[in-house]
Amino acid sequence: MNEQTLDDLVAELHRAWTHTDALWLDLDDDEIAWRPHEQSSAIGWHLGHQAAVAHYLVRNLLAAESSPDAELDSLMDSATPEAARGDLPGVDRLRRYRSAVADRVVARIDDVRTGAVGAPEQLLLVAAGVVRALVNHEYQHDQWIAEVRGRDLGRAVPEAPTSPNLTVLDGYTVLTP
Repeated sequence: MNEQTLDDLVAELHRAWTHTDALWLDLDDDEIAWRPHEQSSAIGWHLGHQAAVAHYLVRNLLAAESSPDAELDSLMDSATPEAARGDLPGVDRLRRYRSAVADRVVARIDDVRTGAVGAPEQLLLVAAGVVRALVNHEYQHDQWIAEVRGRDLGRAVPEAPTSPNLTVLDGYTVLTP
């Protein structure tokens, strides 16, 4: 495929979020919080981490804005040692956090797309890089979630998404380079 447009990339981000939802929305609180061992993170941490990274990227590269849940930002930061990642929020709070971050990502990308930013052409390039990183990061953690879901929780794993824009590298779904 030729170079992906921002609209193509945003469509792939929505596809990635839909796949993530298929991996976790049917799990209960215990399954979301279960950790293979103390030096491993729960599915819930990975879900929050995906959202935290999205918030960080948008906040730092597109539009400075406050967090929808600063306490979760700290907990879900990869700088937080794995042993300290055990006090996870319940499914409802995690869902609200992910949803609020996704809404903000879409709103900021729409601002860039419509030119409602200070440096519209420059931010188009930055936004494309942000969205590409978000898609690849979402799938990176989806891989771990799928492995734990299938292997450890004994749950069926949904089919990986397909798109002419996606490929698999080192076992991970990624946007075609």
